[in-house]
Amino acid sequence: MENEFDRVNSLDNNFLMALKKNQLPETPGLIELAKSQLTAAQLIDLFDSQITNRHLDFQARLLQKQNKGFYTIASAGHEANAAIALAARVSDMAFLHYRSGAFYIQRAKQQVDQYPIHDILLSLMASRDDPIASGRHKVFGSKALNIPPQTSTIASHLPKALGAALAIYKAKMLNHPTGFPEDSVALCSFGDASANHSTAQGAFNCAEWLAYSHVPLPLIFICEDNGLGLSVETPKDWIATTYAAKKNMHYLFAHGTNILDVYVQTQRALAIARTQQQPVFLHIEMVRLLGHAGSDIETVYLTEQQLQRQEYHDPLLHTANILLQNKVLTAAEILQKYMAKRDAVQRIATELMDTPHLTSAADIMASIIPPQCETSIPEPPSEAARKVLFSNDYKQLSMPRNMSQMLNIALADLMLQYPSILLFGEDVATKGGVYHVTAGLKKKFNVHRIYNTLLDEQEILGTGIGLAHYGFLPIVEIQFLAFLYNAIDQIRGEAATLPFFSNGQFTNPMVIRIPGLAYQKGFGGHFHNENALASLRDIPGLIIAVPSNGGDAVKMLRHCVRLAYQQQRLIVFLEPIALYMTKDLHEPGDKAWLGIYPEQNSEIRLGEINVIGDSKGTAIVSYGNGFYLACQAAKILQEKYNREVKLIDLRWLTPLPMKMLLIALQNVERVIIVDECRKTGSVSEEIMTLLVENLQPLPQLKRITAEDSFIPLGPAANVVLPSCDAIIQAIIAL
Repeated sequence: MENEFDRVNSLDNNFLMALKKNQLPETPGLIELAKSQLTAAQLIDLFDSQITNRHLDFQARLLQKQNKGFYTIASAGHEANAAIALAARVSDMAFLHYRSGAFYIQRAKQQVDQYPIHDILLSLMASRDDPIASGRHKVFGSKALNIPPQTSTIASHLPKALGAALAIYKAKMLNHPTGFPEDSVALCSFGDASANHSTAQGAFNCAEWLAYSHVPLPLIFICEDNGLGLSVETPKDWIATTYAAKKNMHYLFAHGTNILDVYVQTQRALAIARTQQQPVFLHIEMVRLLGHAGSDIETVYLTEQQLQRQEYHDPLLHTANILLQNKVLTAAEILQKYMAKRDAVQRIATELMDTPHLTSAADIMASIIPPQCETSIPEPPSEAARKVLFSNDYKQLSMPRNMSQMLNIALADLMLQYPSILLFGEDVATKGGVYHVTAGLKKKFNVHRIYNTLLDEQEILGTGIGLAHYGFLPIVEIQFLAFLYNAIDQIRGEAATLPFFSNGQFTNPMVIRIPGLAYQKGFGGHFHNENALASLRDIPGLIIAVPSNGGDAVKMLRHCVRLAYQQQRLIVFLEPIALYMTKDLHEPGDKAWLGIYPEQNSEIRLGEINVIGDSKGTAIVSYGNGFYLACQAAKILQEKYNREVKLIDLRWLTPLPMKMLLIALQNVERVIIVDECRKTGSVSEEIMTLLVENLQPLPQLKRITAEDSFIPLGPAANVVLPSCDAIIQAIIAL
């Protein structure tokens, strides 16, 4: 079996012997320094970043052998990306591939008080002193360097890079302050294998779609093509053949072993993105050295000849060749720099050997919830401003409204109050969404603040993350709950993890509006009547809000926007489709489920529940449609059976409002939990467990849930869902 440390020795010896014997590879492309716009000092500096990266990669393997390091994915072979960092500005936000060590090192040199060797070693050691993730993961990230940390091993960061580029344009159109220059560019690097991922394909397609629609997009996709996705070879010329043919995205190619070529082509890419405001696909052909990671046994899938060829084309040897050809350094000077850097990295690693680690769950979880901003929320809009905004409809605002109408008014008020809000999603602009919740908002504001997206949930959510990096407050709409599952990793793997892996330095406040849940009668089936929330509820730090009526919806949405704006929170605001247009509660024409639009300053805060009645006999705990059904059942129980029931609307499903719920259920004899989601994985499971653990004396407990079934079309849907009759029968039985 191949010893992974032998690969380090082999690569190290290959560099030293090739230089000593003057057996350097022939460098493809431009090798004349004078034609590259680089100075001799800059070339030396780039070489320094390359050898720094190499010795950090070597040190990562040594630390692992000593049980002091915990990450061995190397940047070896990709060191020419240092030239990208030199060509770009620190103010060009960079979403980096995990082989971007040399880029990180070079960018760190362009900012004061940065110590890349020290910081990368701390990250490798999972140290709590690591300045970006505090030991939670090995990432390249820095607030000062405008590098949000990426933990993705595939392409899930591409949509938010696209969102960042879009934010640069939106900020200019809306005169929105970002702290970045107006001609900034967004950079995004990834591997050739990742280019095949659906998330990458969606990002490329969206970039082309925007460019075709003449929307400015200063974005550079950087494909670092080493020909391998772990052990799977990328077909020869696949990337070039596929992306050179794109009509709405500029294609440029660079030899990744030639640092001059990479610098020149990056300058070309930056000129296109910065001045023409168009997306660029920069294809850089590289080699992968040291395998995929320390645990990767390359000889299983590569021959010794292939490995030797990779080492022969070591980019450090090519840079040495360029230094020698241009008489910038001698071979002895190059060797001296290489060995001195080895000593420097080893010395710093030794100094950090006893670095502390995170040792408690509280410390580890401290950054799941991001830090609160100092900024106070804007004042609610004045009545004078509202009269102008609503125009002829203003006098009708005090009329009884359903949930859809109330949410429409609330969104208008919020967009008037918060200039940083951008509202977008499929069909939300001119049409106003499938259920017309956003109808008329485009006329009240403009196309830069409320706009349609293409049908791609990954891009909708990812774009929201990118926009938030530039100080916008995205309110995004996913058209139906079932559509979310095409893109849930944008919430779980990207949005929710960002504060966690940056120790709260990077955040992505966002409110995600999703029409969902069951009981929709107009049309349905499992896509349009989706009642599963388990995959959302287990995402750390995520808030899930579910209103049951129009008044609550308005007050909860206001609070959700406050939480996003002031506390940088990520929120799913789930709107029960079946209750959008509901007017009546007990009988046709009673209009008991309509409400009056709440006063401007009123909110329902996170953790506040709604309690109706004070019965100590029976309590019904529910939310959304279940609470609506419980209200119907309560009236029948009182009139027909002379039984009083306490009704509790949870409102917030994550985190559960357990403190207030336990107070409301103290000394209640019977508790019925009505949960319209499936029995397995439903919120009722968690409620049941928490009640058993915390209530003394323990009441009789009963769950009424949906069946573990997809929801069928038409009247058959009612067979697998909770009903008013089922609630009444359960209470009578208890």
